[in-house]
Amino acid sequence: MSKLLISIVGPTAIGKTKLAIAVAKYYNTEVVSADSRQFYKEMMIGTAVPSAAELRAARHHFVQHKSITEDYTVGDFEREAIALLDQLFEHYDIVVMVGGSGLYVDAVTKGLDKFPTVDTSIREQLNLELENTGITSLQKKLKNLDQNYYKKVDLNNPHRLIRALEICIGTGKPYSSFLGQPKKKRNFKTLTIGLQTDRQFIYDNINRRVDLMLTDGLEAEAKRLLPSKHLNALQTVGYREFFSYFEGKCDYEMAVSEIKKNTRRFAKRQLTWFKKNQSTLWLNVLNSSEEHLDVIAEAVTKQNNR
Repeated sequence: MSKLLISIVGPTAIGKTKLAIAVAKYYNTEVVSADSRQFYKEMMIGTAVPSAAELRAARHHFVQHKSITEDYTVGDFEREAIALLDQLFEHYDIVVMVGGSGLYVDAVTKGLDKFPTVDTSIREQLNLELENTGITSLQKKLKNLDQNYYKKVDLNNPHRLIRALEICIGTGKPYSSFLGQPKKKRNFKTLTIGLQTDRQFIYDNINRRVDLMLTDGLEAEAKRLLPSKHLNALQTVGYREFFSYFEGKCDYEMAVSEIKKNTRRFAKRQLTWFKKNQSTLWLNVLNSSEEHLDVIAEAVTKQNNR
């Protein structure tokens, strides 16, 4: 039997963790998280990390294993995740990966394009520019330096803008000129399972999740992290909006409304990203776990017979 990574993807608040645990228990295996915000131990409520009961139900990796003060890139994650998978596949024929961070999922399943190393001070300066003048300044700068990437990047994602700009500035070449390199071959196969359903159902789930986060203490968590708001990890929905509230730029109701609105926008972008993978097997989250497991088991059998 060849080694198989079952990658479970989909928009935020749709139930990826629940399905990942069910699949892990079904195959008696472990879970690798590819959620780029659940890596950080200081960000617990706002990133909806798995509960203690969920973590006990199946062993998880890459959950709250880093500090927001550490410089942890998608390249670092790729190296560490592949090394971990090599170890896990010594014990299991199947491993589960789950997460809504498309770039991090692709880093594991496809490999990343290689970029030159650039001076870290460039990123620091761009982060300062983001804080002082806002995201519009970065958008304009990218349009001037790399129109090709400007046309396809998520212009509301400061991480992507800063990453592209630091390469443009540090190398003197467009970021897009480094894209499309031959991808690495993996020593495992990947079966990608996507969760989807009616968009209004997803949006209602998001609104309920945000309300639950507020009940659980998101405001207090964001307040503790305010002194570190300049860090990359905290350029995240749920924290940015509260930072604006603390600084008097909006009232509490507006901050909560913006969190919900920006999370819905994020979910829409996630779906757009994951829909690009034509080989994804899409499941309706409204179906039962038993139905999901039956479909996945059949797909696993077909994958192994190829």
